Amino acid sequence: MAELSTIDNILSDANDRMHKSVLVFEREIIAIRTGRATTSLLDGVTVEYYGTVMPLNQMATIAAPEARLLTIQPWDRKALPAIEKEILKSDLGLTPQNDGTIIRVPIPALTEERRGEFVKRLKRLLEDKHVAVRNIRRDSLDQLRHLEKDGRISEDDLRRAQDRLQKLTDEQIARADKVSANKETALMEV
Repeated sequence: MAELSTIDNILSDANDRMHKSVLVFEREIIAIRTGRATTSLLDGVTVEYYGTVMPLNQMATIAAPEARLLTIQPWDRKALPAIEKEILKSDLGLTPQNDGTIIRVPIPALTEERRGEFVKRLKRLLEDKHVAVRNIRRDSLDQLRHLEKDGRISEDDLRRAQDRLQKLTDEQIARADKVSANKETALMEV
């Protein structure tokens, strides 16, 4: 019985790691803009301010007052040039406009070519996550086979554990695919 709890621990660990991998994927694709303004678009932007690198959302109020406009109002106006510089350096393709008190970031409409580039990037990220999830499955499978080789679990227990592991893998890959499909739909909307 103790060995069956070991199987459960291995499967639980695999599920947790796969789930975290998909969560990372969800956070990564937020940065792929869809042509609509969302405050999460700037989540990856960090600004060096007084020798400390800080996330933009921890030093300014970010809002989306219109469908194609973001506004950034820093709590310290001296940070405006640094924020503007970091947005320009980011790979978001945005051009901030600084008026001395607030930064306005117009979100341009995506061209068909740019949409295609974003979809390709999305598919690359998705494939990377598929590989990560399969690597986690492989590692867990190796642990299970090692238990069976040492005689700590039976061949039937191994087979049942492999089936459960495959089911977990399929669920996480399907979840990543669904997130990707939703983002691709949003990208292709005109």
